[in-house]
Amino acid sequence: MTYQAFYRVYRPQSFREMSGQTHVKRTLQNALLAGKTTHAYLFSGPRGTGKTSTAKIFAKALNCEHAPASEPCNECPTCKSITEGSHTDVIEFDAASNSRVEEMRDIIEKVRFAPASARFKVYIIDEVHMLSTSAFNALLKTLEEPPEHAVFILATTEPHKLPATIISRCQRFDFKRLSTQDILERMKVVLEDINLQYEEQALKVIAQSAAGGMRDALSLLDQVVSFSGDMVRAEDALLVTGSVSQDVFYDISQGLLEKDVAKVLSLLEELIADGKEPLRLAEDLITFFRDLLLLQTGEELSDLLQIIAPEEQFIELAQRYPAETLYGFIDILAKTQQEMRFSHHTKIYLETALLKMAQYSSAGTASIDPAIQGKVGALENMVRQLTQQLQGGGGAAAAVQPKQERTRPKAANGFKAPIGRIQEVLKTATKDDLQKIKAGWAQALAPLQKSQAALLNDAEPVAASSNAFVVKFKYDIHCQMVAENREFTMVFTQNLAIGLGTTYEMLCIPEGQWLTLREDFIRDNGLHQKKHGDASIEMEETEPFIEADEHIASQDPLVVEAENLFGKDFVEVVEE
Repeated sequence: MTYQAFYRVYRPQSFREMSGQTHVKRTLQNALLAGKTTHAYLFSGPRGTGKTSTAKIFAKALNCEHAPASEPCNECPTCKSITEGSHTDVIEFDAASNSRVEEMRDIIEKVRFAPASARFKVYIIDEVHMLSTSAFNALLKTLEEPPEHAVFILATTEPHKLPATIISRCQRFDFKRLSTQDILERMKVVLEDINLQYEEQALKVIAQSAAGGMRDALSLLDQVVSFSGDMVRAEDALLVTGSVSQDVFYDISQGLLEKDVAKVLSLLEELIADGKEPLRLAEDLITFFRDLLLLQTGEELSDLLQIIAPEEQFIELAQRYPAETLYGFIDILAKTQQEMRFSHHTKIYLETALLKMAQYSSAGTASIDPAIQGKVGALENMVRQLTQQLQGGGGAAAAVQPKQERTRPKAANGFKAPIGRIQEVLKTATKDDLQKIKAGWAQALAPLQKSQAALLNDAEPVAASSNAFVVKFKYDIHCQMVAENREFTMVFTQNLAIGLGTTYEMLCIPEGQWLTLREDFIRDNGLHQKKHGDASIEMEETEPFIEADEHIASQDPLVVEAENLFGKDFVEVVEE
């Protein structure tokens, strides 16, 4: 007799023999016993997870001579002929090679004829997503109202390609990837049936390479058995599947611990020279470090290990690695793996990832330049302050307004300036803070759109503390538009924070209200006043929020920025 592959010989012939898919088996068996089977089913899921096998088992259970039963007997002539694929009432149709509408019409014309010897005519359409649009349209009406003796079972690996009108007319069952344990148990049954000894680690290597598909696992096992001879060994499984020995991963991990970059990269070079794929190596490394995390958690999880065995050297290695470092390694490799999928130079990406991992500190943080780390800390601080502002509905440190707060002035258009908050800023305002705001003003305006920047053309910062600044507007309407646009003020303060390294709150006030508030603040706080010609009231050097030098206070922020960059001797202002 011609040799048959394992996945054909050991295909399950009953629900009891199926691996995994408990939710599918239970639902179908209950429907069979209760006589509540429907006319159309959709089996979807990854390859090798049992969709077609389940369809054949279900067809046998429907037509078994001992029905209704939850399992086919596999003894009656009907069950045997379906198993052999010779029953005339169970039709298997491959949509991948018969996708045209003509083939579908041929099936539809024969549906109305009663079954020859069975109770139901069962149509198993595999890879149904490959049907053409015309074929789907031809199938649609029959699928909606088929004869009572017809049952359609559609199988696909890509259900998203099916029309919604087809899916809505079927009972859908989603097949999941099989667990490593399910695959291991099935392979043990196969090897015990052929009386072949094996190493447990060899089966784990095969199960990992199968990626949840039983057919892939049995095909790989078939190859390894042919290669091994008298016993299935781990090294043979590694060679056939293209996987890497746990000892090599151990050496790479030792090199990373010792920060021995030359050793790590030379081991990688040897693996690639042996024909290993960098993308597969990245995936195996992720699994290896995941196994180390499981060993750290406890020996009771040793059954979940996929690459390494729970031996003493690996347990010791797991204890030497901080958990944060292992999480960091997995994160680096996962990001690298995504980048490698879109590049032909995958080796370079993997080498770069290993370099990052070698530089990763034992404390769980990467070795970063102090200057960069300072900038990162400043950015994190900005994010925290902005979050506080959003959650608080205003400033990061919104102060309680004084009990004897004066009546808040109103603009003609009804805008109310935050007088209480501005007064709190004035109490802690300094000239240095105001100068910082003015110095960064032009830089913060630059990234804005012209329409947005125009709102600040006639605006000017007039006071600043360590965490807030006051902006005076010439026109009330501009002040209201800016103050009420939270998104705009947030973007502007973020632009300002990038240059200054500190996040400020922006407070807006029309010019008329500002003059009144300024005079009231000077009077109420007993600050020394002096007249300066016909100009507005000026204060002494102790005044916290107004420049002593009138020329600097009235100067354009662009001019101030230019002088800071190039020096006053090289800047000339030309009035137009």
